[in-house]
Amino acid sequence: MVTALARWPGYGAGFSEGVNMRSVARMAWLAGTGALVLLTGCSQLGPASAPRPIGASTAPVGGSCEPQGAQWAVGKSGTARVVEEARVRAGARMARVVYPGQAGQGFDAQRLSLDVDGSGKITAARCG
Repeated sequence: MVTALARWPGYGAGFSEGVNMRSVARMAWLAGTGALVLLTGCSQLGPASAPRPIGASTAPVGGSCEPQGAQWAVGKSGTARVVEEARVRAGARMARVVYPGQAGQGFDAQRLSLDVDGSGKITAARCG
């Protein structure tokens, strides 16, 4: 077995005899340059911007909450998208989901509160 490997070009003590070192250096330089170009294309020049929240383009700046706008959400699953849409339609500055047995917070006229049942379905929409 050793004699068979010893006959392969570039194997053993005479490694540099069977390989053109200039070609190896050129290939290594090209591979490094190519990797650098690929990595440069993946980088950003400016600071990364924060992702836009759901419904940010139609979100009200403030004002008082009108629960009638959020009544369409009653009976739907309390997903982030549904909660945000209900908040926007109610004109509220913020929204919260209230689970069964959850302790209340202080009253806030600009906040929409969506009560949900044990399965996560919205049972009531109110302000406060």
